[in-house]
Amino acid sequence: MGNSTVRAIDQTGAPEGARGSGLAVFSVAFAFWITMAGTTAPTPLYPLYGPEFGFTPFTVTVVFAVYALGVVLGLLVFGRLSDQVGRRPVLVAATLLSVCAAVVFLLAQNVAAMLVARVISGFSAALVTGAATASLTERLGQHSRVKPATVALFANMGGLACGTLLAGILADVAPSPLRTPWIVMLALAVIGALGVIVNGESSTHRSGFSLQLQPLHVPGEIRSDFLRCAMAAGAGFAVLGVLTAVTGLFLGTVLNESSHTLTGLVVFIAFTCTAFGQLLVRTLKPATALPAACVGLIVAAGLIATAMATGTLAPLLIGATVNGLATGIAVGHGIGGITTHSAPEHRGASVSTFFAILYSMLAVPAIGVGVLIRETSLRPAGETFSAVVAVLSLGVLLSLVRTVGKAA
Repeated sequence: MGNSTVRAIDQTGAPEGARGSGLAVFSVAFAFWITMAGTTAPTPLYPLYGPEFGFTPFTVTVVFAVYALGVVLGLLVFGRLSDQVGRRPVLVAATLLSVCAAVVFLLAQNVAAMLVARVISGFSAALVTGAATASLTERLGQHSRVKPATVALFANMGGLACGTLLAGILADVAPSPLRTPWIVMLALAVIGALGVIVNGESSTHRSGFSLQLQPLHVPGEIRSDFLRCAMAAGAGFAVLGVLTAVTGLFLGTVLNESSHTLTGLVVFIAFTCTAFGQLLVRTLKPATALPAACVGLIVAAGLIATAMATGTLAPLLIGATVNGLATGIAVGHGIGGITTHSAPEHRGASVSTFFAILYSMLAVPAIGVGVLIRETSLRPAGETFSAVVAVLSLGVLLSLVRTVGKAA
């Protein structure tokens, strides 16, 4: 197998010794967590970057959107890299990119540097997602008491949630609020990189490196359900993107709340509830999951619009909670449908296509809201955006009702 030492292979395809190590599993999960945490750490800092670098709310939405577009490009170009060269090299690359992003943010003096850092963050997220999920599956095995998918879910969404909350707390309590959070993120990312460097490879299968775009594929056998799930989950992701980009602006200019921790808390709630929504979908019947998600998205849009119209915090917090749960249900239902009903030979491409749609929905509406803020102001922009999300979710819901009616 490439050297004189023949290593035993277990039923998961992992080398003997690569599995069963709690430290190895923790190292991969931590690397996954800190890489994703670094991608949301700028959220509570945007209100500070604005006066420091002299940019507008529109610039904030562009800086955020560049990250999401970086993730999409990374998924399309490098989505299969860990299958080609192994999990460990890709995890090392992802965590080192996270280190680089933190360094660029730490030294940033202008918007251009922030854009570079966000692109690097996008690539790190794209690389770590597939490699870490596959490595956890190989190390834990499908019959583990703790399911690999659950560990991957909380490392992923937990990182997105904790990154913004940790940065917000540090910005409030530590000196140099635009530097200290990145020093901490840098230190944690270095620890994550060292953890995956010292642990062995979890897979022995290599297809060989070849640079080519991951082909997009919408599975014909579940095309309608796939597109409905993508639109519903995409609507939820659009709300997550806008919350991540402009929550600090809303709290600062409308509520006169200068707490960066509070900004981080709103986004923390949204992403944490998205994780729990993906777990909740397992308790719902397939026929009720997507309608429930659509209703939740409509309710969340109404709550966020209410927060904008009245300038109150409570509807925003409840709306972030409901949107997170609904988005998680839609994502979980969509992934479940792909993995159980699509053709095996197209499953990977279908999942990549699904997430490419979601991350595109994370980016493009945020830029649209930025344009609306520039042309009008934050409140009407937020109300208009909420109405669009509600209409899109209602359209998916009515499509489901028509389908059920025809079947009946």
